[in-house]
Amino acid sequence: MIRKLAIIGVGLIGGSLARALRERGQVQEIVGFGRSLGNLQKAVELGVIDSAAVSVADAVHGADMVVVAVPVGSMEDIFSQLVPVLSEDAVVTDVGSVKRAVVDVARRSLGSRFGAFVPGHPIAGAEHSGVLASREQLFEKHRVILTPEAETDAAAVVRVRAMWQVTGAEVMTLSVEQHDEILAACSHLPHMLAYGLVDMLVRRDDHRATFELAAGGFRDFTRIASSDPVMWRDICLANREALARVLQDFRDNLDALTDAIVRGDGDWLVKTFERAKRARDTYIKREE
Repeated sequence: MIRKLAIIGVGLIGGSLARALRERGQVQEIVGFGRSLGNLQKAVELGVIDSAAVSVADAVHGADMVVVAVPVGSMEDIFSQLVPVLSEDAVVTDVGSVKRAVVDVARRSLGSRFGAFVPGHPIAGAEHSGVLASREQLFEKHRVILTPEAETDAAAVVRVRAMWQVTGAEVMTLSVEQHDEILAACSHLPHMLAYGLVDMLVRRDDHRATFELAAGGFRDFTRIASSDPVMWRDICLANREALARVLQDFRDNLDALTDAIVRGDGDWLVKTFERAKRARDTYIKREE
């Protein structure tokens, strides 16, 4: 049972976490803080949070669990405001899609309280943002990755793990470096491809006809291009090294695909497509 949950950033992830914990009777009080007063008012009206705080300090005061759910680029400012007001038993966690940048910022900002910080990342989301998009089932049968450091308090990890398990999520642990390399490939790269494809097509003279004729495959592939641009700008910059490497790998593969098409190498195409189909059928379809 969480006595007081402070959510800094009551959007899709923060709002869904609040809904899930409240539905399961695992929190007594939920206080939210964010940049948009309108979004916070809507969160209160919907019963996602009990009250909206006027400052980070007001939200965190007396909280035993603090969840920072703001864009990665905003976390340093938030962390710097936490230290003076954190309760002795408070645990802090985040939901950022990049971990090295967040951990480094938290270490600098939290100082002696860094041990109470448990870096986290729920692998769940949608292309829509804001508290109106939140839902209590968002994390069910999804993974949450924790990336504790050597200094992270073991009891704090236990509490954060238990919080996410209550929502129906499967919690796993990775190192910070493993997380950022893997997520660069399986999450950050697909978003870059979706954004890039839509941006390329919309700059064509025939873009209206192109989008009108787009069928299900195009819609499925580009759905994530409707995600929050500010959030993804921050992710790109925070994980730039790993993302640049995987983008270069993709460019190399795309060059090989282009060459095969130009030279009419059907055998190469079939082998590549069969390998890709086999991999997806093996590792993805079984979980759908």
